[in-house]
Amino acid sequence: MVRHVILWKLKEMPDAEKAAVKAGIKTGLEGLTGQIPGLLELHVYTDALPSSANADLMLDAVFTDAAALQGYAVHPAHVAVANGKVRPYTAVRTCLDFTV
Repeated sequence: MVRHVILWKLKEMPDAEKAAVKAGIKTGLEGLTGQIPGLLELHVYTDALPSSANADLMLDAVFTDAAALQGYAVHPAHVAVANGKVRPYTAVRTCLDFTV
């Protein structure tokens, strides 16, 4: 199995708008579960502890293998969510993929 973890820092925006953007990202990405071959689990976390967090949200997804992750990256449903709900609001993206 392959785990795909992304941390995002959103662009500067009012708190109410940031909350709505986070909710849209969470709903959009978690809605991909069951639509993409090889995607076993996908969770988006939006409520970081106020301690030392320097990211606004995190995606944690599990795929059957690296080929499934590659398929996810170009799958039309994922591309639509990424282009419509994530990329327009993202200032920084950090990703780590690894075998579990």
